[in-house]
This record gives sequence, C-alpha cells and structure tokens, in this order.
Amino acid sequence: MSDLVKQARIFATSAHQRIDHRRKYTQQPYEVHLKAVAALVKEVGGSDEMIAAAWLHDTVEDTPATHHDIEKAFGAKVASLVYELTDVSKPSDGNRPIRKAIDRNHLAAASSRAQTIKLADLIDNARDICKHDENFARVYIAEMAALLDVLQKGNSELMRRARKALNSCLEKLGMSSIHPPPDVDTQDQAISTLGFSRRRVQRLFSEAFTAKDIAEPLPSFDGDRLAKAVRALMEEADIQVAGIRDRGIVVGYARREDLSGDTCLDHSRGFSPDQKVYGDANLSDVILVLSRHDYCFITLLNAVTGVITRADMEKPIVRMWLFGIITMLEIRFTELIKEQWPNDAWTERCSPGRLEKAKTLLEERRRRGAQHIELADCLQLSDKSYLLAQNQQLLRKFGFKSKSQADQAVRSLESLRNNLAHGQSITTQDWPQIVRISQRFLGGGQDT
Repeated sequence: MSDLVKQARIFATSAHQRIDHRRKYTQQPYEVHLKAVAALVKEVGGSDEMIAAAWLHDTVEDTPATHHDIEKAFGAKVASLVYELTDVSKPSDGNRPIRKAIDRNHLAAASSRAQTIKLADLIDNARDICKHDENFARVYIAEMAALLDVLQKGNSELMRRARKALNSCLEKLGMSSIHPPPDVDTQDQAISTLGFSRRRVQRLFSEAFTAKDIAEPLPSFDGDRLAKAVRALMEEADIQVAGIRDRGIVVGYARREDLSGDTCLDHSRGFSPDQKVYGDANLSDVILVLSRHDYCFITLLNAVTGVITRADMEKPIVRMWLFGIITMLEIRFTELIKEQWPNDAWTERCSPGRLEKAKTLLEERRRRGAQHIELADCLQLSDKSYLLAQNQQLLRKFGFKSKSQADQAVRSLESLRNNLAHGQSITTQDWPQIVRISQRFLGGGQDT
C-alpha cells in the first residue's frame, strides 16, 4: 500500500469514525464500505490516486471535511476526483428524482477515473441495499440503471459487474424489468410523519430565514494586482477570502493563504456551480454547501457579491432557526406519545426516577400559573425519545433501524439544543447534527 493510499485510508476512516458513521442496515463501521470500493478499484488496476479517492469518495458528503481539506491533504488531483464523485444538487432543486438527475448529469461529465470509482461504489451499495431493504431497492436499482447509462467511460470490467449486480437484484425482487421510481420525495413522507407539511415548513423556515440575512460582503481585488501586496492588505483587515476581478467583473476567488507571488489572477479559483446560491436561498441550502466547501458564495444578478462561512452559522438568526426546528420536533414527539398512549398510559413504560422528575416539573409549572399543561409535556427530550423508541412502527417511520441508533441521534440533538441554549459554539462537534437536521427535516435530504 502506497503512502498516499495509506494516508487516505487513515483520513477517511478517522473522519467517518468521529461522527460514528455506520452502514445503514448492518450498523458496521462505514469503513467497511470504503474498503470494499477501494478494493474493487485496485482489482481493476486503478492508480494510487484513484484508490485514495475511493477511500475518500464519501468524506465530503458525509463528514465535516470539505473539498479544501481534501486538496490540502492529498493534492489537487485526488481532490478533483472526490469532487467529481460528490453530489452537487441542493434541497431546493426539487424532489428526489430531480436532484438525482442533476447529480447524474454531474457524473456524466466526470472523468473515466471518477466513473470507474462510481461503478465500484454502485456495486457495493447494490449488494447491501438489495439484501436488506427490498422496498428501497426498487427505487435504487432504477436510479442505478440510469447511472450506468452515463458511466460508459468507466472500467469495462466493473461495468460488467455492476450490470450483473443489477440483474441479480432484479431477480431477487422478482422483477422482470426496471420501473421508473415514483415521482415523489421520500423525505416528504418523513416530514409528514413528523406532522409538518412541506409548504408550511418552507413558509416558516425557508422564506423567513435566507442566505442574504447572514452573508458578509465579499471584498474583491483586480486580478493584475501583486498577490503579496493584496495578501498584506487581507492580513491587516483580517480577511480570509476575497473575490478576484478581471475587467471589473469578479471571476473567481482567492484564499489569503494562497497569495504568495505573481498576480492575484494567477491564484484565482473558479466558483463551482454547487458553491453558489442566490440571496433568497434557504439556510438548508447554505448548510449543504458549507458541508462540501469552506465558502458559500452569494450571487445577485449573476454577480458574486457575498460570502458565508461556517463561522456565520454562529449568528443569532441561524441559532434561532435551529432552535425553532428542534422545538417543533419536540412538540411532535409529545403529540405522538399522547396519541400512542392516551390518558397517561405511557407512565407504565417510564422509569420511576424520570416519572418523578416530570411530576415535580408539572407541579412547579402549575404553581407558576401555567395552564393546559399535561404530565407528558414535562418529560425531557431523552425521555420522549425513549418512549417512542419502544414502538417499532414509530421507530421505522422516523428512519431508525434500532433503538440504539435513535438514542444516539437524540443525544446529538440534545447536545445541539443545549449548546444553542447556553451560547456555546455549535460549528465544531455539532456540525454533523446541524447538517443532518437541516437536510432531513427541511431540505428533503438524500437517502443513499
């Protein structure tokens, strides 16, 4: 194993382990999938850069690492492969079929090396999904078939294996042909389960809180200016990134750390399509961009005018937005408990200690004049999730395969809520949860 591949394996494994990322159905550590994809790429003669990218192919999508982190650690060539393998669609682009079409077009334009890695990814995912989830497999294999049609530049042997895996899945499902997936967003159903209509959520959280509310103006410099001089100005003003102008138009951006010599234009980076949003974009879109890139750029009349970083996620507007989402979820948890166990029948399933705390809080709130308060309203978030997790049907509706998975998700949610309430930083350990909650409950997050 070359040093490059070894470093990529360590980097990817650590990144996924830090967020306890596991395979959806088997709950195995996620590196099991990464190892399988890398092994397939190596088996067909993939280069060290391709094998490294195979290890890293889900790192930007699923962990706090960004494309810049990959470039900084492994160089532009590996970073370019990872970018080609990373989805570029945003929640606001539409429902699942529309987003998948956007990502498919992105892959169609990818290099033969990136398409080879994607074929390996499809093979391993198809085996896993068809074995454990027949319902979703019917959707996935239709999407896989559409992807295979645009991955013709990929390795021919992996293409053969991918089609074999597809046919095996069809046979297992008893399907003679592939049916187009229904034109629905699978996450619409999850939102409906939570008691939120998409229209209502978009009105409350998309229209009221937008990118322009938290963006900072993007300073810019003429491209023919000396890079060192501009870097000195940026250091003096504590500016991390600036736009680079060519003939008066901002055509790219430069990081302060990159400006080492020659002119600014020599260090200019182009704006990736998935790195830009309009000023009225919802915060869910902004968070998705920042999960992939260090900077989210704001456009006005096709000109880049502003920038948002993860540090801007600490602003009061974002914190209020996130706290509101969590509050809505907790309210819905309470409603479900009352529906499932009317007349406080849930008390039989609650531990004596937790029940006593709820009773004490109920007495205190009533003493202070609170009206229409019931005992279930006084349960802690963890208590509510514990009760709901005892119902397997509800557990599945919330997208959890096990009680332990639900417990972990709620602990992360509690951590975020507590840090929001106490003014603590939320963009370090809570970042994966911020991405998850914004995409799953508001943005129609993606399932695969």
